[in-house]
Amino acid sequence: MSRISDARSHVQSRTSADLDVIYVGYRRRGRAIVEKQSDQQQLTPERSLELANHSPSGLEWGYGGSGPAQLALALLLDYTDNEEVALEVYKAFKTEVVSQLECTGPNGCWRLTGREIDAALREIVEDPVAPSVN
Repeated sequence: MSRISDARSHVQSRTSADLDVIYVGYRRRGRAIVEKQSDQQQLTPERSLELANHSPSGLEWGYGGSGPAQLALALLLDYTDNEEVALEVYKAFKTEVVSQLECTGPNGCWRLTGREIDAALREIVEDPVAPSVN
């Protein structure tokens, strides 16, 4: 599978500046908000919706549904800037990372760093791929 090796090489080529990226998720008036702290930009689902339309109503986290799938894809697209890599691993990333995110702590938000994303990606791309069942 050539795409797995592409994902592997992408994870190995990250720079230290990339590792300093921090995403923060919180709720404002009941709406899920995700920001990239390095540039104070809000992460939106638009780009990810062009690749896979799971949740046109928005991003979510903390469970394994369509909103978290959209967030997983949006996060990976933003972080890697690589559509192939993001499409290859976002479902596993949703299961391993996004479904586990919770708004906790004194600020009522979750934080996800570039180092944590890279660690999750290394685990995901190193897992053996299950054979397909016909």
